[in-house]
Amino acid sequence: MKLKIGVLGLQGDVEEHIGATKLALENLGVEGEVVWVKDEEGVLSVDGLIIPGGESTVIGLLSMLGKALVAVKERALKEELPILGTCAGLIIMAKRTYDRVVGQTNQELLGIMDITVERNSFGRQKESFEVDLQIPAIGEKSFRAVFIRAPSVKEFGENVEVMAKLEDYVVGVKEGNLIGLAFHPELAEDTRVHEYFINLVQKHKSRV
Repeated sequence: MKLKIGVLGLQGDVEEHIGATKLALENLGVEGEVVWVKDEEGVLSVDGLIIPGGESTVIGLLSMLGKALVAVKERALKEELPILGTCAGLIIMAKRTYDRVVGQTNQELLGIMDITVERNSFGRQKESFEVDLQIPAIGEKSFRAVFIRAPSVKEFGENVEVMAKLEDYVVGVKEGNLIGLAFHPELAEDTRVHEYFINLVQKHKSRV
């Protein structure tokens, strides 16, 4: 079974995610391709999708112009398409979001995860930092996570599973086939997060 995984390539760490996903496929011995997705047609062609970090408001506006987010939302809700959203991708997947400094925002959201996300949770003193995280779903060994002006999950529904916490901050969540992370796994040398996502995509494709 060959997989086709897309990275929503409007801005952000697109090439880094493509590289990490390709390496993860190799490490797992899974046949597949990783493509740069920029429009509705691209979204409709993949078995799984990654929404990378970047400036979340701009990503929302650009992808709405290309009808990409509309297609993502339809596939997520109707087909349970596996999606991995990182940093800004986490924000876009949320049903509710606000900024720690400016409060409520009116940006376009997919609204596919039952979560409330706070933007810029860690403030200026920790705008960018690295830390060892425990993510039980990917194994006992800690994961070196890179945070860049990171958000966090403040509220979540009963069907949302917490995957990772940093002190009192929820920084990783899963709801069905949807994964949202506040950090940037594509910037780590460790591919276990991407391998976990690939396994999710495989399971989903085998059922449809």
